[in-house]
Amino acid sequence: MKPKYVPIITPDNNSFYIHYQEKDEFDSPWHYHPEYELTYILSSTGVRYVGNSFNDFGDDDLVLLGPDLPHCWKNSSPQPGSARAVVIQWGEDFLGEGWFNRPEFEAIKSMLYTSVNGIRFEKEAAIEVKEMMLKMVDMPSFDKLLALLQLLQQLAREKRYEVVCRDGFDYNLTTHESDRLKNVFNFIETNYSKKISLAQLSEKVFMSEESFSRFFSKVMKKPFFYFLNEYRINKACKMLIGTNEPVSQICFACGYESFPFFYRQFKKFKGCTPQKFRKEYLQAAG
Repeated sequence: MKPKYVPIITPDNNSFYIHYQEKDEFDSPWHYHPEYELTYILSSTGVRYVGNSFNDFGDDDLVLLGPDLPHCWKNSSPQPGSARAVVIQWGEDFLGEGWFNRPEFEAIKSMLYTSVNGIRFEKEAAIEVKEMMLKMVDMPSFDKLLALLQLLQQLAREKRYEVVCRDGFDYNLTTHESDRLKNVFNFIETNYSKKISLAQLSEKVFMSEESFSRFFSKVMKKPFFYFLNEYRINKACKMLIGTNEPVSQICFACGYESFPFFYRQFKKFKGCTPQKFRKEYLQAAG
């Protein structure tokens, strides 16, 4: 899936771009740009693709992305309401060349360095800056700039976050390789609930099974079946917290034919049983 370059046009009266989005669904392609990006999802659900990672997202999803990191937010089912977000984008030199090397910006510089692999802030931390980001949309230019610096400083001091892409990712793919990867992702998204074999995937991208395995591991920095199990367990988590379906039914709905194997994979990726995961979520949700 080759990321598309999308240029960011900065307004004449601002040194950075901030905008409020409201649409039926998020429709941006998997893309990249040289600007940093801070995205706050106000209302919507789906899958967030960043580099070689993918995770479910929902309301109050706050993510900071570094330059040229491919990404998109994709709605995976019809939305009950509008998909809404606040997005801020700024260039590395928006305050002049080397601005972040000044001592006052030491914490921000460290955060921006980490953002090359993406940063997702925990929901509680996101909610604390929600109103600030909403107000920034309609602020006068000077106030908007000061608010951005205050926002970045607050997030730079935040400890409640996780790095999105912990493994490397090969962005320098040929068009042919990117098309292969796109076909693989589309096939998994459509067929994860069924049995998937290397033979199916390799035939779909016109490669031998061995060549496909090497290709996928090289690009994604993880074996294909590790990726597939990771995808299925994420889907299982979504069903555990979003439905009352029995764990056994969720197991088979996510493409697992063996209940014990499902349990082992769930504990491998989430560190607990499916029942405990659901119970802890319900307790946290009150």
